[in-house]
Amino acid sequence: MALEKLKKGIQTILTTNLGVKKKEHFLILYDPTRERLANRFKKVADETIEKVEMLKIAELKINGQEPPKRAAEALKKCNTAVILTSKSISHTKARRDATAKGVRIGSMPGITESIIRRSIDIDYPQLKEDTKKVALAMNKAKKVKITTALGTHIELSIKGRKGHGLSAGIFTKKGKWGNLPEGEAFIAPLEGTAQGHFVVDGSIAGIGKVSHPIIFFVDSGNVVRITNGKKPTQIEQMISKVGDKARNIAELGIGLNRKAKVTGTVLEDEKAYGTCHIAMGNNIGFGGKVDVPFHIDCVIKKPSIWFDGTLVMKKGKLLL
Repeated sequence: MALEKLKKGIQTILTTNLGVKKKEHFLILYDPTRERLANRFKKVADETIEKVEMLKIAELKINGQEPPKRAAEALKKCNTAVILTSKSISHTKARRDATAKGVRIGSMPGITESIIRRSIDIDYPQLKEDTKKVALAMNKAKKVKITTALGTHIELSIKGRKGHGLSAGIFTKKGKWGNLPEGEAFIAPLEGTAQGHFVVDGSIAGIGKVSHPIIFFVDSGNVVRITNGKKPTQIEQMISKVGDKARNIAELGIGLNRKAKVTGTVLEDEKAYGTCHIAMGNNIGFGGKVDVPFHIDCVIKKPSIWFDGTLVMKKGKLLL
């Protein structure tokens, strides 16, 4: 049963999400942590696609790090690709260059077989409807406020920025790409505008599910202090290796996938209905101005969110 669900999920990615055609060049880019899953993709893809290429790269050290040159070149030469890696290359020049050439990409950093079985075979028309409502509301809004029962209180400006996610997991047109599983509307806040603090009780990319809430203090658009009662040096160490641009409040996303769960893998966690996430670092790929090899998503459960004073999500329930 589990293998059948996995196969169905992979078939959904190939046919529904990416629309891979028989004569196309399909690339499976992966690292050693996802080798077994990459082989499962190849087995399913070989049933219907004539040219299936597998390319293995070394595991990257951090989310947002550029992949090797040979991987960047391979991405530009195929028609469509899946990226099965432990660290994300979604917000890299390699991905941007490939999609600029028309390549369709499903990026799946941290993907597991259980995530594919659980949150890929979903109601995509429902997701499209929810995402459209939120993204279009983002386009009209100027100010956002987010609060939670644990004490989150942060405000930021999205004036003039564009909401993303309208593809809602369907990347069948040239140059379309996104994370899979899909299920978020997201936007790049105006740099320098975020003010307040947010309490992460879900998960953090590169770290996993948090056992104790972590508080991020934000001033003038940058994270200035992080604490959970003790200083979580792991996050600070990740930032220190990159520099202060990594402190930028890069993204606000709202989770809309009704089958996704918060389990510790941010790829799925940030899509879970009833969550939002705030990311630090790179946002140049979706309307921002900060280009740095770092993008860390922080997932928050049951937020209440206001757009220009109008409550659009109440304790995790979408009101639009």
